[in-house]
Amino acid sequence: MEFTKTPGWLDWYASPSKPRFQVPAGSVDAHCHVFGPGAEFPFAPERKYTPCDASKAQLYALRDHLGFARNVIVQATCHGADNRAMVDALVNSGGKARGVATVKRSVTDEELQAMHAAGVRGVRFNFVKRLVDFTPKEELIEIANRIKPLGWHVVIYFEAVDLPELWDFFTILPTDVVVDHMGRPDVSQPVDGPEFALFVKFMREHPNVWSKVSCPERLSLTGPKALSGEQNAYTDVIPFARRIVEEFPDRVLWGTDWPHPNLKDHMPDDGLLVDFIPHIATTPELQQKLLVANPMRLYWPEEF
Repeated sequence: MEFTKTPGWLDWYASPSKPRFQVPAGSVDAHCHVFGPGAEFPFAPERKYTPCDASKAQLYALRDHLGFARNVIVQATCHGADNRAMVDALVNSGGKARGVATVKRSVTDEELQAMHAAGVRGVRFNFVKRLVDFTPKEELIEIANRIKPLGWHVVIYFEAVDLPELWDFFTILPTDVVVDHMGRPDVSQPVDGPEFALFVKFMREHPNVWSKVSCPERLSLTGPKALSGEQNAYTDVIPFARRIVEEFPDRVLWGTDWPHPNLKDHMPDDGLLVDFIPHIATTPELQQKLLVANPMRLYWPEEF
């Protein structure tokens, strides 16, 4: 099937630089995606955007180029609840990838078991209104209760302004909960301001809550951008990510977010994104936890 990309769509950066920062041995890119290819794995009819193709082979070539050992592949919203592309990437990874699926209430126990065998270890609930249609919370709780016996967790994607209204729902989830991209804080506000303080409180009061300190290219307002060899990219995001890494060192993850869906302003050089890591995890101990120990404990506990 042929698909026409959303007008203005930015394709991923084709020739990323080699990172100057050498990630620790066994590091995990704990947030990335595959798109199609559409001819093999069609995009969902209800999608809000049509991306470029971004195949498993291209993802794994990037993994090797950047120095990572493993990936966690998160189901992309353009595929809806059709997890075939993501599962195909897992089963062809040689055990080097785990996955996070999107499922509906109608998913069968057999389908969940098959996804578990392929390497899926979580489900994603998306609350970003411009990306997905609303799913009733009672349906999401039902799904969370069904995946709990498998040892899976729930990944939640939301924007900071929506945390107050979602707080009560998030805090009754019966599994570990992983927040995408620090809940998308407004980095024009002070790191000590009330909005981000609420997110810190959320993590502090709920030890089952983890956070990805990823996607500075999505959050940054003043840059500079991770392009043209820039070694101090996205300086306005650093205080927020560093705060979470230092206060919750055992509950943080990092990922490239390749192939960076729906970016409007620029497409970052993934090598320079890796060079962002030592700005937010400033010691070898913190880097080891962020990139190796934490993702291994969550996604490969049998090896940890």
